Amino acid sequence: MRQLCYNTRNFGQYQLMNPSSFFIKDGILQGSTFVASPNFNARPADFGEISAIIIHNISLPPAQFNQSDGTGTHYVKAFFQNKLIATNHPYFAEICTLQVSAHLFIERDGTVTQFVNFNDRAWHAGISSYLGRANCNDFSIGIELEGTDHQDYEEIQYEVLSQIIVAIYHAYPATRRQLAGHSDIAPNRKTDPGKHFDWQKLRSMVAQLYLSTSKQSC
Repeated sequence: MRQLCYNTRNFGQYQLMNPSSFFIKDGILQGSTFVASPNFNARPADFGEISAIIIHNISLPPAQFNQSDGTGTHYVKAFFQNKLIATNHPYFAEICTLQVSAHLFIERDGTVTQFVNFNDRAWHAGISSYLGRANCNDFSIGIELEGTDHQDYEEIQYEVLSQIIVAIYHAYPATRRQLAGHSDIAPNRKTDPGKHFDWQKLRSMVAQLYLSTSKQSC
């Protein structure tokens, strides 16, 4: 997979300031830090192809950002590695035995961590259905944003997320325009990424970047 080049012209309302440094090689997002989660498995042999991108939010403790344990490990990263310590916060006792993951986690400052190879099945969606197809983990990529349903997301998170989505579109073409929130695929039990997530902004930024992508090597 060649790195994608971006033209940084101003398209419409949203100006994309920086060229993307993200591209995907062998299921790994180049430009991110890979931290392996044990919470994954192979996609089913008959799943078809990766064909959706699911957006979530997460904050640990709830509504707190950039919080770390005594070793300096971000609590969300510890959670996805099954290393969350129950005594560090009352809420952690409720969730520390859960085995969950996402493919990617985007922090408030735009830092990106990958936990599961895109070609593998991360455990992010739970009981879910998208466009009549159940078990979204089988065919989707899960991206967690550090945030809550009740606060605006950071501009850098939109910028980074849009660049990543375009990289995913090029690596996995069936995902193109197949963006959904956790609330869309599990509406009876999930609300994220919430009303403060600006879908219009994201879709506009993604469309602009996709149009300006050059497939020539940088």
